[in-house]
Amino acid sequence: MSDKNSSRFLVAFNKIEKLLKEINASKDYVTFFKSIDLASRKNATVRKYEDDLREFADLRNAIVHHRTSTEYVIAEPHTEIVELIEQIEVLLSQPVTVGVMFARQVHTFQADDTLAKVLRIVRAKGFMQWPIYDGEEFAGLITSGGIARWLIQTREEETISREITTMRDILQHEKDGRNHRFIASATSVYEAEEIFKESVLSGGGLEALLITRNGSKKEQLTGIITPIDLIKIE
Repeated sequence: MSDKNSSRFLVAFNKIEKLLKEINASKDYVTFFKSIDLASRKNATVRKYEDDLREFADLRNAIVHHRTSTEYVIAEPHTEIVELIEQIEVLLSQPVTVGVMFARQVHTFQADDTLAKVLRIVRAKGFMQWPIYDGEEFAGLITSGGIARWLIQTREEETISREITTMRDILQHEKDGRNHRFIASATSVYEAEEIFKESVLSGGGLEALLITRNGSKKEQLTGIITPIDLIKIE
């Protein structure tokens, strides 16, 4: 016989309660609601599912405090509720990181590469964000917006040579480094999602998150996230 939904729910709830305590590094007893408050300041997954967790606490109280016997509970959760709380428990205990979900080989260019060379590669690969290096040092991120601004600034020139124009020239038309941010590979995918959303709300022009092992621009790129990639997170 399969476990009752209430039993599955309580098992997952107790695991989440323990995980929240670990996130908060709490030694003293605090209520589940208070644990949510504290953990939401540190953990993006908790923030994403905060409302669900609060509803789970109410349901848990209904199950435990109104139980008429060990075999009968007054509130038997729907299967979709049980599946959701079990999913959240897994997300908290085994966080999905950007280093796992978005790991890929990132094609980079040198500052002295010509626009013609870059466009040939971009046409074949189809990507629209181009990390630029000056030797081994990260120089900036070129985007389609930067290309457009460069074209506008040079519109009065009789001819625009793609063989002469370099990435260094176009970098001058990007947003002073505000179009990208470096993050560590251990960053939660939900935290990455929040970074993009906060950029939109603040009027920023963030177009890519660049992933390295520890979030330093001096490290090798191990992945890149663009706004369109957020579809994978949902």
